[in-house]
Amino acid sequence: MQITRRDVLKLGGLALLAGGAARPASASTAPSALPDAPGEADYTVRIGTGLVELAPDTIVSTTTYNGQFPGPLLRFTEGRPVVVDVHNDTGTPELLHWHGQRVPAEVDGAAEEGTPYIPAHGTRRLSFTPGPAGFRFYHTHVAAHDDLGLGTYTGQAGPVHIEPKAHPGAYDQEVFLVLKEFGPAFSQGGDMAQNFLAGSEVPALKRRGEKAMAGSLARGMPHGYEVGYTAFSVNGRKLGHGPPIKVKSGQRVLLHVLNASATEIRSLALPGHSFEVVALDGNPVPRRADVPVLWIGTAERVSALVEMNHPGVWVLGDLADDDRKNGMGTVVEYAGRGGSPQWTAPRTSTWDYRTFARAGATARRPDHTFDLLVEKRNAADKGFNIWTLDGVPFSMDTDKPVLDIDRGSRYRMRFRNATDDVHPLHLHRHTFEVTHIAGTPTHGLHKDVVMLGGYQTLDFDFTADQPGLSLFHCHQQLHMDYGFMTLLHCG
Repeated sequence: MQITRRDVLKLGGLALLAGGAARPASASTAPSALPDAPGEADYTVRIGTGLVELAPDTIVSTTTYNGQFPGPLLRFTEGRPVVVDVHNDTGTPELLHWHGQRVPAEVDGAAEEGTPYIPAHGTRRLSFTPGPAGFRFYHTHVAAHDDLGLGTYTGQAGPVHIEPKAHPGAYDQEVFLVLKEFGPAFSQGGDMAQNFLAGSEVPALKRRGEKAMAGSLARGMPHGYEVGYTAFSVNGRKLGHGPPIKVKSGQRVLLHVLNASATEIRSLALPGHSFEVVALDGNPVPRRADVPVLWIGTAERVSALVEMNHPGVWVLGDLADDDRKNGMGTVVEYAGRGGSPQWTAPRTSTWDYRTFARAGATARRPDHTFDLLVEKRNAADKGFNIWTLDGVPFSMDTDKPVLDIDRGSRYRMRFRNATDDVHPLHLHRHTFEVTHIAGTPTHGLHKDVVMLGGYQTLDFDFTADQPGLSLFHCHQQLHMDYGFMTLLHCG
C-alpha cells in the first residue's frame, strides 16, 4: 500500500482498487441513498473466507474483502457519488460499515440503525456520496459475542481515503499502514491498565470502580474474559516478511495509520525519527505537533509526516516487545543502506489529545447535555463483563436504550469512566468536537473515535445533523457486544 504522490495525481483522485472491479465515478452516478441504482457499480467488494499468509510459518484462515488483508484501498472523491456492490460469499449474514462517513442509516452498516444485512450468498448495492474528506475505513459491524470467528476479529477491514476537492500536497510519498492481530483467544488474567494517556484519575470514580471489582472478586467471581492474540501484522504481514517502506534521505513521507484491531490499543515508533501529526481520524488537527510515539486506539486513524533524516534500516514497530517480536512492525529502508533492521526504544512519553487541540472552551455552548457514567459488572454474563451507561446495558434484542435528539441542536456527551479500562468511543454518522479531556477544556479537535482514559472524564460535542438512528458505542468488540452501546434518534 505504498503510493507516491505522483501516482495519486496520475489517478486524478479516482479509485485505486486492487482485486476488485473499478471504473471512474461520474457526475451521472445515482445520488445518495439509492441502493437499487441502475447500471454498473463503481466498486465491487466481495466478502469471503480464505487464507492470509502473515509469514511462511504463519497462515491464518479468516474472512476478508476481495480475498486479501487488508481489504483494497478505496479512493473516493469528496462529494462525488459512488455505487458499491457488496457480495457476501459466506454462509453468514454480514454488514459493511462506512466508518467515519456521514451517510444515510440504511447505508451506514449498523443493524441497530436499521441497515439491512447483506444476506448469506447474496448481494447488496450501496449508493452514497462520500464525505467528509480524509482517512476513513470500512469494516464489518456484526456482533461476535463469544465467537472469535466473527466481527472485527476477522480480516474484514480496509482503508478508505476520500480525496478533498483541493489536494494539499506537501509530501513526497504516501503510505497506508493497517495494524491488525490474528489468532484471538480468551483469557481471564485480569485487567491490563493503560497509563499512556495524559490526564489524572478522578478519585471518586476510582473508588467506585475498585469497590465494585473487589465486591465481585469477594463473591468468588473470576476476572471477566479478555482477548489475547498470537500473531501480529502490518498490512497483513509480520515484521520481516513484508516489503519494506523504501525511502530516500530528505523525503517527507506521509503515513496514514489505521488500528484495525478488534480490542487492542497500538503504539508505533521509528528509531531516530519523530512524527508530525497532521490529522486524526482523517480530520486536520488545529495544531500540528511532533511526537516520538503514535498511540492509536481501536478504530482510530493517525496521519503523520515523517522527515527522513536519519539514514539506515529501521524497525517501525510497536513499543510492546512481545507484540513487535511476534509481528507488529514493518521495515523502513533508506536507499543505499543495508543490513538487519534496527530497533531502539523511544523516550518515555504520554499521548495527549490536548497537544493537537486549541486550549479553552468552545465558543458554541451545547443546547443539551447527556451525562453518562461508564461501569463494569465483572464476569456477570457467563464469565463476560457487562458494560453499562448510567446503569443500563444496551439490549440487542430490543435495540434500547434510545436517546431522542432534535435535528439541528448541539449536544454534549459527558462521560465519567468508573473502570480502569481505556474505552475508544465512536459515534456513527457524525464528526464530534472534543471539548473537555484530561481535566482541561479544549476546542477545534474533530474526531469520530476518542479514547476515554481509565477513571477519567471526557466531553465531546456534536450537532444532530443526520436524521434517523445513529449508533454510539465503545469500539472494543467485547465491550460493545456486552452492553456498551446506545442509540440516538434524530427526529
